[in-house]
Amino acid sequence: MALSRARRREPMNYWPGFVDALSTLLLVFTFLLAVFVMAQYFLSRDVGGKNKALAKLNRQIEELTDLLTLEKGDKAVAAKKIASLNATLEAVRRDRDALAAAAAAGPAPDALDTQKQLSAKAQATVDLLNQQIAALRSQLAAVQEALSATEAKDKDSQARIADLGSRLNVALAQKVQELSQYRSDFFGRLREILGDRGDVKVVGDRFLLPSEVLFEKGKATLSPEGKAEIDKIAVALAEVEKEIPAEIPWVLRVDGHTDKSPIRKLAYKNNWELSSARSIAVVQYLIAKGLSPNHLLAGAFGDQQPIDPGESEDALRKNRRIELKITER
Repeated sequence: MALSRARRREPMNYWPGFVDALSTLLLVFTFLLAVFVMAQYFLSRDVGGKNKALAKLNRQIEELTDLLTLEKGDKAVAAKKIASLNATLEAVRRDRDALAAAAAAGPAPDALDTQKQLSAKAQATVDLLNQQIAALRSQLAAVQEALSATEAKDKDSQARIADLGSRLNVALAQKVQELSQYRSDFFGRLREILGDRGDVKVVGDRFLLPSEVLFEKGKATLSPEGKAEIDKIAVALAEVEKEIPAEIPWVLRVDGHTDKSPIRKLAYKNNWELSSARSIAVVQYLIAKGLSPNHLLAGAFGDQQPIDPGESEDALRKNRRIELKITER
């Protein structure tokens, strides 16, 4: 009886329940952080494309502005020429009037002939100047017309830029949303197919596979186990490929990464060649499984994009990987 009472008084242990609750909260926080990073990355890429389009339109505006400045300069030069010709014309008229007054005073016959010649010459000069002034005025009118057309074109370009920016924002938002949806579907199906493996991870918008799962150390030929894993990925990608609309330009990017250990195999000169050979091997195997080459891209980073900068064997193992990512073409 005494032993029975002692057992009933023993306090309950709540610690396992707290541990489960904290683990659940940590998993939820990690998932939300991954979704946020993925969204930020693709939004930055799409905004970069929009900025290129706007930069191109801004260059066109700068060209129109330069043309406008040039035409304004031509207009000022033409105005100066007209002013100079008017001054010359006024001087010639004064000389003509002086000659006419001298002829009215009754000069000698020789002087009169000379004055008549000078008067005729002055009249010819006046006529020529009048023609030049008329031509310059026509040129000035043409410059003014071109200037007005340029200003109107500039205003139209500004309006088009504003409209294009608005449409780009809407289109980019739609593309990001659509592609993110199919990317999430792909990762979800991969999770289901590959199972609950601790060495396969999703980081942001990328699906990470350790190289040891696919290749033997220092080699770029898929192992039998590696082919089995790629077969699973091919099944998931084939299902998503059927669902993505044809108007969305997308690719599955396969990037090869190595650790920073020096290459000791004669088949490859450096880590760049090894990472490239591995990504190409994965892409070629996916093509052999019936996937469209138009939706596949092989990339290589060598040892230049490590996940863990450490020197330990665990850090080196993390950096040896194949990354899969659905992105725009």
